[in-house]
Amino acid sequence: MKHYNVPIFVPHEGCPHDCVFCNQKKITGHNQVMSLSQMKFEIEMILNELEKTPDREVEIAFFGGSFTGIPFQEQEQYLQLAYEYVEKGLIDGIRLSTRPDYIDEKILKQLKKYGVSTIELGVQSMDTQVVELSKRGHTLQAVYTSVALIKKFGFDFGLQMMVGLPGDTLERAIHTANEIVKLKPSQVRIYPTIVLKETELEEMYLSGIYTPLTIEEAVEWCVELTRIFEANQIQIIRLGLQSTDLLSTEAVVAGPYHPAFRQLVNSRRWLNLILSEIVNDYSNIEIHVHPKLYSDVLGQKKSNLIELQKKYPQTSFTMIQSKAQLKTIELYLDGGKRILSLQK
Repeated sequence: MKHYNVPIFVPHEGCPHDCVFCNQKKITGHNQVMSLSQMKFEIEMILNELEKTPDREVEIAFFGGSFTGIPFQEQEQYLQLAYEYVEKGLIDGIRLSTRPDYIDEKILKQLKKYGVSTIELGVQSMDTQVVELSKRGHTLQAVYTSVALIKKFGFDFGLQMMVGLPGDTLERAIHTANEIVKLKPSQVRIYPTIVLKETELEEMYLSGIYTPLTIEEAVEWCVELTRIFEANQIQIIRLGLQSTDLLSTEAVVAGPYHPAFRQLVNSRRWLNLILSEIVNDYSNIEIHVHPKLYSDVLGQKKSNLIELQKKYPQTSFTMIQSKAQLKTIELYLDGGKRILSLQK
């Protein structure tokens, strides 16, 4: 079943202050909060587009701010509008994102009343120093407390983390991933830290206090994190910020932003897996790939094939689109067959 979100952006609504990295208006492309009539128009427009889509699951998704920090009655207005579509059977559920310190029993009772199905918490890091340097404004205990309450009320939940924040290291990012695994979310989002205009992080970058990750570093870090989450059956629903014209042309000052970041990570994982199988000198290696996987295995601008040839100049590499329904790839090392899978 294909999942679709009907995104409703509430930029900076509910946030008590700016974290050093945050400029929600730049990220979402929405400078003003949508009125209820605008929300209704957006919902119905997308539902009309999806009307003939079979086997679909649709959620109204409140993104962009800390939804549960919005004044209580205002939250209820938004939820009442969304819940009308749940009651009519046009929407399967409601999803929202918020901060760990903006969760309590009163809030969760209201979310349950209006059919909220999924809550995403912006955890960002589970390292005390990284949280403090990023000016998150909450303790790590707030994460554990809010997750426990969300579980108590029976919501599905996801956690969001960022890599490359001030003070972050690969070891600290892996620690965050392992702590997230212990909390057992059904899904995660991983965002490399991008320096956006009109943020404190931009000032830190321009003054030399902060150095963002390179794309190469961000890819390598996310390869490790992906391995951890997949090994624990936690779905990664996003890797990297969503591509928008505003984000790519106006908002980014520095950092590992790439419109196809997830593909970069997947390509690197395939390359690492292929390299792990080349333990002898081979004269010929054929890589048979299903067409749907071909671009990931080949790498952008044939980067994986180029890297393999560079590392093993005496070996002839050939990548072939297979007609077989492979969910993996087949590697032929001088005729010897290996079956490779990212789940290995």
